Amino acid sequence: MNSLQLVRLPSLMQRTSGRSDIVIGLIDGPVAQTHPDLADAKLRELAGASASACLQTDDMACRHGTFVAGILCGARQSAAPAICPDCTLLVRPIFGAAPAEMGEIPSATPEELAAAILECIAAGASVLNLSVAVISPSGKSERMLEEVLNHALSRGVLIVAARHDQQFRYHPPSMGHSRYGL
Repeated sequence: MNSLQLVRLPSLMQRTSGRSDIVIGLIDGPVAQTHPDLADAKLRELAGASASACLQTDDMACRHGTFVAGILCGARQSAAPAICPDCTLLVRPIFGAAPAEMGEIPSATPEELAAAILECIAAGASVLNLSVAVISPSGKSERMLEEVLNHALSRGVLIVAARHDQQFRYHPPSMGHSRYGL
């Protein structure tokens, strides 16, 4: 059983490739928009986003952002067939350069993550994809992130997250189950 079958995506991918009016906010590293598997992707980058260009081929943040963009909106014929290639991908980088040889993992502050979430929502994202490690959140920054995530919830924004940092957790108030991976 491959990973797509494990999460039951093949039948969904056969029924649809998404719609351009569905905007997915990608909060990650920058995306190499010239990658051949992204040639037909509907990519938008938020103006003023930090670290917005993939300047170095060994940049971990760029490689990760491009990889995730490919999984979401790349070519269906690629090694990692795209889940929703016809959706619009709103790229909002939050990671700076992290050269691979240094072994550094890209990370962001809670304030940077909160700002990126709010910017994506304001730009029309109905889904947010987060694959982030947050640097040492304090009680104050955790409350701020909770407020931002509650704002997303109130706007009906679906948040999909891969959690890398055991210190960062979000549990929506008064919900029997969470639709967040945080």
